[in-house]
Amino acid sequence: MARVGIFCRVLTSNVQMARSVSQPVPGAVKARPTRPRDPVATGERDAAQNRSASHNYFLTDRFEAGVALRGTEVKSVREGKANLKDAYGLVKDGEIYLLNAHIGPFSHGNAMNHDSLRTRKLLLHKEEIRKLVGKTTQKGFTLVPTRLYFRHGRVKCELALARGKQDWDKRETERRREADKEARAAVARGQRR
Repeated sequence: MARVGIFCRVLTSNVQMARSVSQPVPGAVKARPTRPRDPVATGERDAAQNRSASHNYFLTDRFEAGVALRGTEVKSVREGKANLKDAYGLVKDGEIYLLNAHIGPFSHGNAMNHDSLRTRKLLLHKEEIRKLVGKTTQKGFTLVPTRLYFRHGRVKCELALARGKQDWDKRETERRREADKEARAAVARGQRR
């Protein structure tokens, strides 16, 4: 019986001793301070936007498509070197391609860097491709990329089905925008008083 009591005291004293050690263990890895991630890479901000698309076209249906890119292209998009201003989508042989989308060369790339204006394949479901083929065969409709962004670490392209605007449509849109802006300003002035 006495032996059991002594053994228990020894165990409890070792446990207390282990708990009281507050010095860092040699060779342990210190936690690094976390730095904020790039908002483009996390998907909080778009990598590229086509602002002229809503000015030049009536945008109707929107589709999210994956983009088949090379490694240096993904890194360039992450750096913000993408431009969609003159880009458009093309349906060919049951597949959809992105043409004239400019992705600048990667800053740390070597001789194997990508071509800036190469044709890139867009990845969509077959059912979505069938819908787009049917819509784009109608007169006046085209595919316009509106933005490039990251979702779960992958580059996505938002494609919009678009119909071209005439000059008077653009002027009407501008008048409506100005009227809305003036109305908001009048409401804001009324709330300040």
